[in-house]
Amino acid sequence: IVPCPWYHGNITRSKAEDLLSKAAKDGSFLIRDSESIQGAFALCVLYQNCVYTYRILPNEERKLSVQASAGVPIRFFSVLNDLVEEYYKENMGLVTHLQFPVQKEEEPEEESVEFSPNELDGPNGLLSLVNFFCSYVCNVYPCLPAITIICQRVLNYYFILSCALLNVISVPEDHLKSIQEYFRNSVCLDAEQFQSGNIGLPYLKQLTLVICKNLTNEISRTLPALEAFQKVVDQQMSPGVGRLKNPVKSDVLGIPTKMYFKVDVDGGKLYFKKAKDGSEDKYYVHNKILQLVKSQKVHNKLVIVVETEKEKTMRKEFAFEDSKKREGFCQLLQQMKNKHSDKLEPDMITIFIGTWNMGNASPPPKLNSWFQSKGQGKTQDDTACHIPHDIYVIGSQEDPLGEKEWVDTLKSTLRDITNISFKQISIHTLWNIRIVVLAKPEHENRISHVFSDSVKTGIANALGNKGAVGVSFMFNDTSFGFVNSHLTSGSEKKLRRNQNYINILRFLNLGDKKLNPFDITHRFTHLFWLGDLNYRIELPSSDAENIVSKIKQQQYQDLLMYDQLTQERQEEKVFIDYEEEEITFAPTYRFERDTREKYAYTKAKATGTKYNLPSWCDRVLRKSYPLVHVVCQSYGCTNDIMTSDHSPVFATFQVGVTSQFVSKNGIASEGGIKFMNCIAILRTKSNTKFFIEYHSSCLENFVKSPEGENLEHSEGSLKVRFGSHIELKPIISDPEYLLDQHILISIKSTDCEESYGEGCVALREAQTSNVEFSIALKHHGEKTGELTGVIQLRTSGGKQTEKLYGKHHFPHPLKKGFFHYNKEPNYEPPIPINISNPSYMGVGYKSGGVSDMGWSYNMPPRASPPGCHISKDTTQGNISPKKTAQDMGVHCPQGKGGEDGKPPEMFDNPLYGSMVVTKQTSRSKEHDFPRKDHLNLPEGFAGTSKSPEPEAERPPPVPTPRNRSFTCSTECKNPGPTTLQPPGFNKKPVVPSRSEGGLLPGNRPPLPLKSRGGLPDPQPIKPRDYRETAELPSKGRPPARPTQPPPKEGNDHHMSNSSNKNI
Repeated sequence: IVPCPWYHGNITRSKAEDLLSKAAKDGSFLIRDSESIQGAFALCVLYQNCVYTYRILPNEERKLSVQASAGVPIRFFSVLNDLVEEYYKENMGLVTHLQFPVQKEEEPEEESVEFSPNELDGPNGLLSLVNFFCSYVCNVYPCLPAITIICQRVLNYYFILSCALLNVISVPEDHLKSIQEYFRNSVCLDAEQFQSGNIGLPYLKQLTLVICKNLTNEISRTLPALEAFQKVVDQQMSPGVGRLKNPVKSDVLGIPTKMYFKVDVDGGKLYFKKAKDGSEDKYYVHNKILQLVKSQKVHNKLVIVVETEKEKTMRKEFAFEDSKKREGFCQLLQQMKNKHSDKLEPDMITIFIGTWNMGNASPPPKLNSWFQSKGQGKTQDDTACHIPHDIYVIGSQEDPLGEKEWVDTLKSTLRDITNISFKQISIHTLWNIRIVVLAKPEHENRISHVFSDSVKTGIANALGNKGAVGVSFMFNDTSFGFVNSHLTSGSEKKLRRNQNYINILRFLNLGDKKLNPFDITHRFTHLFWLGDLNYRIELPSSDAENIVSKIKQQQYQDLLMYDQLTQERQEEKVFIDYEEEEITFAPTYRFERDTREKYAYTKAKATGTKYNLPSWCDRVLRKSYPLVHVVCQSYGCTNDIMTSDHSPVFATFQVGVTSQFVSKNGIASEGGIKFMNCIAILRTKSNTKFFIEYHSSCLENFVKSPEGENLEHSEGSLKVRFGSHIELKPIISDPEYLLDQHILISIKSTDCEESYGEGCVALREAQTSNVEFSIALKHHGEKTGELTGVIQLRTSGGKQTEKLYGKHHFPHPLKKGFFHYNKEPNYEPPIPINISNPSYMGVGYKSGGVSDMGWSYNMPPRASPPGCHISKDTTQGNISPKKTAQDMGVHCPQGKGGEDGKPPEMFDNPLYGSMVVTKQTSRSKEHDFPRKDHLNLPEGFAGTSKSPEPEAERPPPVPTPRNRSFTCSTECKNPGPTTLQPPGFNKKPVVPSRSEGGLLPGNRPPLPLKSRGGLPDPQPIKPRDYRETAELPSKGRPPARPTQPPPKEGNDHHMSNSSNKNI
């Protein structure tokens, strides 16, 4: 059997263009897998130095046809060989007939695989070999019908062997025969259907129907009885006050039913009603409503998670008329919860990330130093190491433990350190590669949309000894992705590691499935990549002793110049626009076991001595959307965990998050996001037309632009102008909401709808009219061009609130109205901790023809009652607005009532309007208490609330220390009275939780002060550690956030005559 010489499998589009360009002959061609349609192929043909792409699509009968020129009869072929032979003929609808097949380039040398006996024990080990065999055959011989027979026989044999190993006595004989028949004849038919895009697996469904026939009969007899029982036990609740409108559909026992909601904001109850004019059937109190989960697949669906009487949770799914009505209901429900809750949702959390190649050895009894970030590098001090993080993400490679044993070990260690029983969010294992996500108990109902997946990158991408596992989820309204990878080993296999990275990017299926044009680098607000990446120090083996000597002298920077990962990133071959904290710890590989004093850099093998020079194999990198808040707090490795030849690596981060938005402004006008005068420069030789797709969570659906105009087609580059103005209609027009949003952009071809580049624009930069933007385009880990244009953001106006982290400021001259997302390698922030998130890409401006780094967001100061000090954080980072705890006692909702004094309609008001102007409540008494940890503003930033001078003439402000969000754990452990004592500061207690401290009433940490006129000039202070403002964890402490005192009589600031909101 000879492989098809012109078939290149799943190579990228840009790789295919490079191969055809090297051929440099008209009529050169190759076939690759389609990037846009699963099971389809792409025929790429070179003619006059341009690449033309034609899709090869399968029909329902699995027959293949080419999408050629109009007017040419469509022909169908059973296999690719026949199709290619036919298109060697002229006048077949292609730009030129096929002449010269371009063969695959020689693959990098495969990594040898050694199986241990326990890996091949039982059905799982055999299944691994079966998967490897079938995958390898399918990759090498994709167009030969012989593989169907081979795979059928292998799977049938595997089924028979599994039946012999498993206990199947209780399985009826006719069922076993049906299953065997499926493996013998039908499984490959299902596989062919799946490859062609039909994911229904019809033959498997048919098998399931046969096996479950008796079960179906039982259900049909039982369901009517259950429905009657439900009607009997349903209790009628007392009617509430207010109107009922906007029905939703609910699934009860699989049967869609219509329901009505009523939200009693003042009473703190959500009523369910089946009949519009009847009494309420059931209600839930605000504290029993645990979570709102918005469907990402269907924009009008919502799942409400409630706590039942028996302290069990129940999920109720509803379908609204459209996404705007769903959003209105969610805002109203969140408004009710905020009113009755003594804790606000966090706008910042901390995350621990650990990676460890365990070397197939059991871990030691104690792993405390790993989770406390103790050892070498940028580490936690003795006081802060006991503060629990909100989320722990642990990646392991060559992990010999079972999932349960490893999770129990991790939980036990964290319990010893923090006295908190962490909840398991997700776990995923690929052979011995594993990722575990744990979270504090109070965050369990803030996390949703949990997905996990894996990608194999071993031999022929079929073995899982190397590869990646990943987990993604939503934390409230912020998306997170985590990837733990174990790449190809060997100093000389750098190119294969690069290819491993590209394959993981392309095929790891995580996050929102609607974002198909984008790989995982664009699907998440925050993406963290960890693992044994296996990049080595590229020096000759003769330098081994010299390397060890430099390590002993801590001359790490001299060695990092030869670090392969650093070099590949600088050349933009892998991890483009990712960020890694500075490495200040010794190489983590390869140690002699049971000691950290000696590197074992030689290894005797049958082929001779192999050198493994000391290297930083174990790494943590990150990438986030532009202009969001992320700060690395520690990055290092342990010294005392020595069971493996690798040392565990830790990294911790402060990360900004967003929650369910609740409008605080008056009546909202219609908003819009307009893109104008877009021009794309694409690195491609394709001769096709292009359009732009816009994706965002603030849009109901993605939006397509009209076809662009190709202007210039120079060597390897194409300029495309999109002259039409595109206006996007956001679901919510409130600026506080929109300035937190991002627009994902994909440039696609019209011939095969494949993406030629993706990028991201932050709406925070578009707050002024007609702002120019420039973003780099990337596709499958490669830089593919640039997109420039003008963006205009029209919002509903209104006042904004602030988060705990405030303005971005850089000491560079700015030109109003331009922002540029490109790196400036030599730029360094003015303070040691950079909160500006360089993890996505740099931000710059054009000034006098020169691109300068920096950006500024100027928010008008809010009015406040006399004598009140309103806090404002000037720290670099996300300045997306959000009310803080202290704001709640000062600022009240304001707006206008409905027309003619009538309560307006639901989706024209409570959250888009209809609020009565009210008096502002006086400050809480705790605001008058003296604060030991009061933060002074730096010199040069205090003054009047608004300076009459132009913004460009102001001296750049220095960021002040910032406080964190308020979430706490009820279980805390007091490690002792240890305190942190930075230079120039008095001793302060330490926050017991990185996102909320157990603060005593009246001692709430303040937010940084807003600039106000009449205030004395503050004294300059040095930035300090955020952990200095509260006590260590201890049991029996009063609540972290005491409830706000009720407003005085006559000062009710809620909506008059409409205390009950209805949907």
